[in-house]
Amino acid sequence: MTDQIPLLLVEDEPNLAHGLTYNLEAEGYLVTHVTTGEEALALIHNQPYALVILDLTLPGIDGLKVCDLLRETGDPVPILMLTARNSQQDRIAGLSTGADDYLTKPFNLKEFLLRVASLLRRGQWPPAQKKPTTYQFGENFIDLNSRQATTAQGLIQLTELELKMMKLFINNEGKVLTRGEMLKQVWGVSPKTETRTLDNFVVRLRKYFEADPSRPCYIKTVRGRGYRFVKNPR
Repeated sequence: MTDQIPLLLVEDEPNLAHGLTYNLEAEGYLVTHVTTGEEALALIHNQPYALVILDLTLPGIDGLKVCDLLRETGDPVPILMLTARNSQQDRIAGLSTGADDYLTKPFNLKEFLLRVASLLRRGQWPPAQKKPTTYQFGENFIDLNSRQATTAQGLIQLTELELKMMKLFINNEGKVLTRGEMLKQVWGVSPKTETRTLDNFVVRLRKYFEADPSRPCYIKTVRGRGYRFVKNPR
């Protein structure tokens, strides 16, 4: 038995939809049934599903268009397409728009359930959490992909090492980072290395992100120990 894996069934034939829902729920799946492509897209955009079972011929937006729109937006949800059409061209059309599997009506119930189980094994449920690509503290925004930062000083392009240092601060928010830790993790040098490079970088980052670099509220010095990043200073 499956532990309430959510499936979306998009099928406008009442008898078929009822039968599929009954049998899928008997297998332990949590089934949501809609009859139009518009309803399907609205639901998928607001909540995740482990699998979409999608009829090709639907009123309004048909299954091919639904599949195409999902793939255009980068949605990786597995799609099992159902159709009464049996031509090779229709099968190619379904698969070329991004469907993962294709089943022609009428079909064997056991085969249908096996295909559902197979697609679920190949997919990822629950979906992996996407890592944030932007980070905000105060009025500052950092795009962690492009290295661009929006600050009171305007738009700034951070260097790779500047971004690496900021990521280290962000990932250790509130924690005191020793000079040795920072030298090792940002520059890959011995913690015992004597250099002013680290301090110069901190000065530069304060000029970017602090309203008053001489009285920093985000990147604080901890005397005799190192530095601490505070996202929400009091």
